[in-house]
Amino acid sequence: MAKDKEDLEQQAARKEEASNAKSRKAVNQSFWSLVRHQFKKNKIALAALYVVFLLFAVAIFADFLANDKPIMAKYNGTLYFPVFKDYLVGLGLDRWDADLVTADWKELDSQGKLSSTIWPPIKWRSSNQDLVNNTAPPGGNHILGTDAIGRDVLAGMIHGSRIALTIGFLSMSVAISIGVILGSLAGFYGGWVDILVSRLIELVITFPTFFLIITVVAMFQTGSIWLVMILIGLTSWPYIARFTRGEFLRVRNMEYVAAATALGLSNKRVIFRHVLPNSLAPVLVTSAFGIASAILLEAGLSFLGFGVPPTTVTWGSVLNDARGNISAWWLAVFPGLAIFIAVLSYNLVGDGLRDALDPRLRD
Repeated sequence: MAKDKEDLEQQAARKEEASNAKSRKAVNQSFWSLVRHQFKKNKIALAALYVVFLLFAVAIFADFLANDKPIMAKYNGTLYFPVFKDYLVGLGLDRWDADLVTADWKELDSQGKLSSTIWPPIKWRSSNQDLVNNTAPPGGNHILGTDAIGRDVLAGMIHGSRIALTIGFLSMSVAISIGVILGSLAGFYGGWVDILVSRLIELVITFPTFFLIITVVAMFQTGSIWLVMILIGLTSWPYIARFTRGEFLRVRNMEYVAAATALGLSNKRVIFRHVLPNSLAPVLVTSAFGIASAILLEAGLSFLGFGVPPTTVTWGSVLNDARGNISAWWLAVFPGLAIFIAVLSYNLVGDGLRDALDPRLRD
């Protein structure tokens, strides 16, 4: 009996020590460590984050995944890296040999003039036209088929991912820059500054974003990806400004802010060193949803023909091609699925961040 009692006491002591260690670990964890821990518990959001990383990888390495030039090839005894060299030529750091300026690498390969070649998985660029196989169904040399002018759909989707992510992130960068600055000023200073910023937010929100962008883009003869990004950013900042303002109103009355002010720190230092870092968490959630909205908005504009220039292939422009040929189901299914997966992934990541930042859901 005494031994059993002693064993029970030891088990209770171990449990108490484990509980205390867990409590000390929780206390020592930083805020973002707790957020990361909570986010990892959400398996769906974590899987969506991996999909986002995959989209990033596809966008970054698009030229190595779909290209009409080899990644590496030996020609006339010289080893070339055409994809890398294209980057250098574009930057003005190198130039092509005279006999390779307009060379058809596929033709050179078929003639046996190349050796030690490494080709991308897809031997087409989004701008290449296969006039023999226009509007061809999936299969053969075109895994996902071609559009009405013979452009490879898979190559267009791979390079289109770069357009989609670029528009999403850069437009949100513009929106975050404007929204955080104006929201910070309104929430920290209050008074007439708050009134002025709040009225400006209400004014911008009343604009019909989609039709406003169509109107501005229609005024230019050729669309521009930069114009679309700037317009989306200039019409998306009010939501970020509202969240930032609300967080500043909550944080500015806390004791550590009052202590920093009492120590004589300047308003600029108090805002950027003490208040802003503790107010950005909800902005991250809004930004994740904003990127998804920007991708969907650009796809809608390209679908209607008001997005990027017609020569640039995007997911929305491929969907637009499907309107002219309803029997070409692959022109609607594959880009539509890509848009759905991208938007859903960012929304799930936003949901995961929102739950991870909620202190009521922490263990």
